Amino acid sequence: MGKSGRNLKTALKSQQSRLKAKEKLSHAAQVSEQKSRKHHSGTGSAGDTGPQNISGKPDRKRKKKAGHAPVRPPTIPFTPTNRILLIGEGNFSYARALIQDPPPRLGFLPPGNITATAYDTEAECYEKYPEAADHVTYLRDKGVQVLFGVDGTKLEKHANLKGKQWDRIVWNFPHAGKGIADQDRNILSNQVLILGFLRSAAKMLVRGPVPDYMSSKKKKKKGGEDASDEGESDMCDQEDMDDEDMSPKTTQKPTRGTILITLRNVVPYTHWDVTRLAKNPPLPTSGSTPPNPKYTLLRSFTFHRDIWKGYEHRMTKGERAHGKGTTGEGGEDRTWEFCFRDEDRQ
Repeated sequence: MGKSGRNLKTALKSQQSRLKAKEKLSHAAQVSEQKSRKHHSGTGSAGDTGPQNISGKPDRKRKKKAGHAPVRPPTIPFTPTNRILLIGEGNFSYARALIQDPPPRLGFLPPGNITATAYDTEAECYEKYPEAADHVTYLRDKGVQVLFGVDGTKLEKHANLKGKQWDRIVWNFPHAGKGIADQDRNILSNQVLILGFLRSAAKMLVRGPVPDYMSSKKKKKKGGEDASDEGESDMCDQEDMDDEDMSPKTTQKPTRGTILITLRNVVPYTHWDVTRLAKNPPLPTSGSTPPNPKYTLLRSFTFHRDIWKGYEHRMTKGERAHGKGTTGEGGEDRTWEFCFRDEDRQ
């Protein structure tokens, strides 16, 4: 590995150390809070009626808020007019779900608007995922463009993608697939993959105004601006941009294209620190390497596998490629959606 590679590795390792330190502090705070709650619950009387206000009466408003949170509908990050590029499709079951039995609001999505890609060759794909052959046949019959041998870090170099632009570029559960046992080296390999993807995909996004997903309530709270680059990682911050049916407020003009990355919101995936890589990427260490574009985090939301009927997550390596692995215990599947910052439009 040359000097450029060593410097990038150093920058990413430093980033990992900062994230791990923050997680340790957060965990210590949670443990302290749990101990405090146990202490207070143990000293309460048998007739305790729950939260109380200053008058000593039960605080019914607070109790109602805690026990009856409204159920939000799953977020559908597409519209029927979007042109969608899917990266790293595995067995192509997600692409099929978009066409065969999509959520109601996507019932009129033209199959020709979707391009579904895989890194493997067609033969390798069918060997790893035998069910993929049926999915690909269905997609092609419907008019979906299916491409093999597509490197997510070199999209602009593929003959069938060169010069094209999309409204949504989607990578669900990206992974370098190198099977590295050492966790730090494995994290580094995936961070390099994400940086390469964000650099390449930047050339293929539709230009236009920033999508306006935020409700007026959230705008008032956040001032309509993205979270600070110097703040804590957004990989674990779900309160400010959680599940909400937030469709763009401006529908008369096409909006700026966005990138959607879905991961399991647990270790080791949180250590990839995807939002920081997008918002504040390491500076290039070689004069010939252009800097990574900087993105704005528009929102994050739970990725509900069950609304994509027939979708089956597949892993990338060895036996895990055949569905025998997991994406991490606990946590949830979560999608982060990004667009260019104004100063980074090209």
